[in-house]
Amino acid sequence: MASSHFLCTHHSYNSKTHFNSFTHAVSPQFSSFKPHGSLGFRKNIQSSRIHFIRASASDATAGKKQVEVIYDRDDTFNTLADEVDRDVGMSRLTLFSPCKINVFLRITGKRPDGFHDLASLFHVISLGDKIKFSLSPSKSKDRLSTNVPGVPLDERNLIIKALNLFRKKTGIDNYFWIHLDKKVPTGAGLGGGSSNAATALWAANQFSGCVADEKDLQEWSGEIGSDIPFFFSHGAAYCTGRGEVVEDISPPVPLDLPMVLIKPQEACPTGEVYKRLRLDQTSQIDPLLLLEKISKSGISQDVCVNDLETPAFEVVPSLKRLKQRIAAAGRGQYDAVFMSGSGSTIVGVGSPDPPQFVYDDEDYQNVFISEAKFVTRSPNQWYSEPLSTDESLSEKVEESIK
Repeated sequence: MASSHFLCTHHSYNSKTHFNSFTHAVSPQFSSFKPHGSLGFRKNIQSSRIHFIRASASDATAGKKQVEVIYDRDDTFNTLADEVDRDVGMSRLTLFSPCKINVFLRITGKRPDGFHDLASLFHVISLGDKIKFSLSPSKSKDRLSTNVPGVPLDERNLIIKALNLFRKKTGIDNYFWIHLDKKVPTGAGLGGGSSNAATALWAANQFSGCVADEKDLQEWSGEIGSDIPFFFSHGAAYCTGRGEVVEDISPPVPLDLPMVLIKPQEACPTGEVYKRLRLDQTSQIDPLLLLEKISKSGISQDVCVNDLETPAFEVVPSLKRLKQRIAAAGRGQYDAVFMSGSGSTIVGVGSPDPPQFVYDDEDYQNVFISEAKFVTRSPNQWYSEPLSTDESLSEKVEESIK
C-alpha cells in the first residue's frame, strides 16, 4: 500500500508536521508551497479524520442476516497513489532539516592545517528547517529561495555547495528549485547550515535513485564542512578530528528529555571565536570520561563542558551574562545550562520553559526562543519532524476511536 514515505525505502516525507518555536519579534511565515503529485496527494488524504464509510442493512421480518459494506477511502486513494508513483516518478520532495547541539565540546589541540581537533557529543534535536526540492528543467543552474533575509542564495550557500558536490561525485546532472523554510537561527552554534547541506545531499540521492549509500554521502560531505558528516549518523555521535570523524552511538540520554534554546540577536562568528581560543585555558578533562558519565548518569552541569564558551563570551560579552542569569533563575528547573557549539545559543536542559526574565526584561525582547527534544533516525530513513503535543494527543484519540 502507498504511504507518505517515498522511494528507495527511505522515509522522506512526513505528512504530519508541526514546529514549536517562537521569537518575541515578528517572524515571516511561508506556506505557499504545496507538493504536487502523489506526495501531496497522500498528505491530503492522510490528514483526513474520516477513514472509512460503513453502510449496513437488515430485514428482521424476513429473518435475513445483516449485510455490511465498508468503503475504505484511504485504501482506495493509496492504491491510486501507487499507480501515480509507477507512472510519474518523483518530481518534488519535502524534507525536515534538524539542527544539533553539542552536549559537551572539548578542543584538544591545533592541527598543522590550521583547524582544531575536537572531541564532542553531538545530538540532533527537534528544531529544524523544512526544505522543498523540485526538479528543474534547467541543466545548468539551481535556484534557491528562502523565507528570511540575509541568507545567501548562490554558491556561498551550503545547499548549493552540496548539490554541486553530488553532481561532481556522481556525474548526474539533475538541477533543482529549492525553497528553504528557515526556522533555525544563523550564527547560533546549532549547525543549521550543515544540516541543510546534509539534507540536500540526501535529497539529490533520492532523486537519482539512490546511487550512493549513506557512507558515501557522509564521506563526501566532509569536503564542504566539518559538521556535515555528523547528520549522516543516526542522531547521536561522538565526533573527533575536525568533527568529520563520526562514531555512531546509542542515545545516551532519554529522547523525551525537554530543553529550551535561547539565542540573543548577536551572532558568534565561528572564526572570531577560534581566534580568541587559548588552548592553555581549556578544560583538561578526558572527553571519553564525560561521555561515560553522561551515559551512566545523564546530563548534569559538570559534564556539559564547552571550551569555546570563554572565547565566545569575549566576542559577545552579553552572552556570559545571559547564561549566568538563566542558570540563576532556573535553579531546580534545569539540569544544566550551557552554550552550544561556538554560540550564541544557550541551552537549558530539563525544562522546555524559559525563565520569566526573558519575557519581562526589555533587553531580551527580541531573543529567539524554542523548546526542543532529542531526536534520532532509523537506518535508510531521513529525520522526521516530531509531532507536537497536541498532534500526539489527537492521534491517540483517533486510535482509541478506531
